[in-house]
Amino acid sequence: MDQNLHTEESPHRSRLALPPALRYPQYRRFWLGSLVSVAGFQMLMFGQGWLAYELTGSAAFLGTVWIASSVSAILLNLYGGVLADRLDMRAMIIITQTANAALIFLLAMLTLFEVVEPWHLVAIAFVVGGVNAFDQPARQALYPHLIERKVMMSAVALQSAIWQGTRIAAPAVAGIVVAVLNTHAAFFMAAAGFFVMALVMFAVKVPPIETRGGSSAAQDLAEGLRFVKDNSTFSILIGMTFFNSFFGMAYVVLMPIFAQDILEVGAAGQGWLLSAGGVGALGVTMWLSSRNDVSRIGAMIVGGATLFGLLIIAFALTSEYLAFYPLALALMLLLGLSNSAYMMSIMSSLQTLVPDRMRGRVMGLYGMTYNIMPLGGGLMGQVADRIGAPFTLALGGLAVVGFALGPALANRRVRNLGSLLQSTEEDRSGALARQG
Repeated sequence: MDQNLHTEESPHRSRLALPPALRYPQYRRFWLGSLVSVAGFQMLMFGQGWLAYELTGSAAFLGTVWIASSVSAILLNLYGGVLADRLDMRAMIIITQTANAALIFLLAMLTLFEVVEPWHLVAIAFVVGGVNAFDQPARQALYPHLIERKVMMSAVALQSAIWQGTRIAAPAVAGIVVAVLNTHAAFFMAAAGFFVMALVMFAVKVPPIETRGGSSAAQDLAEGLRFVKDNSTFSILIGMTFFNSFFGMAYVVLMPIFAQDILEVGAAGQGWLLSAGGVGALGVTMWLSSRNDVSRIGAMIVGGATLFGLLIIAFALTSEYLAFYPLALALMLLLGLSNSAYMMSIMSSLQTLVPDRMRGRVMGLYGMTYNIMPLGGGLMGQVADRIGAPFTLALGGLAVVGFALGPALANRRVRNLGSLLQSTEEDRSGALARQG
């Protein structure tokens, strides 16, 4: 085992000890830095959406801002994955985190001095999206090298817990900060989060990682796309993340409309709605992190996606016809729970099955489907201007259900994903035993 991967905890410690992956010092540093950075990202998303709607009062412009960040990310994400397989991932993260901190600081200053204009939001969102296209594949490909494979499920759960946990605190804090101090304060806090991650990465010691050479970036990209195309497990699971991001997660983009115009609860109320989803997501994430049984993971993925889509439809229509805030909070709690259950299962499956040499490119493609969320939300914002946010969101939920009960359920390898994961681990353990 590499000396950088030693643990500091005895395997005989009690259940109250650190989760397995956090016993690795380098991963622990990386995880803590990611926690601060993702909290900053959550605050940026809240402040950006709130300011866009505040400046224009237009759902279409709200969508335009999200489209701007999505287009650049989609165009560059695959190349970000190629570079993650070819270059120093640690250096890539330091550069991208510093660049994002500077961009968000600029937005904070424009807002503070009340000179911010709609085009500023679009331009900065476009550049930040492009930077994230290189940051996300590098992060997703790096952390498996900071641990031993036997604790991969723990590491994936902890990475997911960051996103789910910050969804609880960050939107609520951002809503209060915006209500009390104005939007610029939320942007300053977001910039600080990215800068902290850049500093932390200087302290993370990464073991030697073999990088690719000889072939061109275009050849590497084509090889990654062929790998996913020829493997139905990867193509279906990544397809599910596409439907989740493009159609399902549009509720994040449209939430200012629900908070201001439909439920009439303001910025703080919007924060609590998003935080309720985070509570449900974090709860199921922590539950899954303690489970080693993957025998029914295929059913969890298909069933979780179906439930997620149905809950989106329920949230949209009950908000429109009942406008009962406590019910909206309850539905958001369940919505976060179901979404986390199947998305974490997808990520765990991908990280377990993907070969190390392809990790950056597969995670780049996976990240592209995640980054398509702003584009989906943006286009649905355009539709919402015509038929209303509730009916638009309900159609998105219906699309999620359709893919889950259609292509995903029909794929035999996805239905039997648990057996595939178990056989993969057995083959890997046998190979390691023979090497030993």
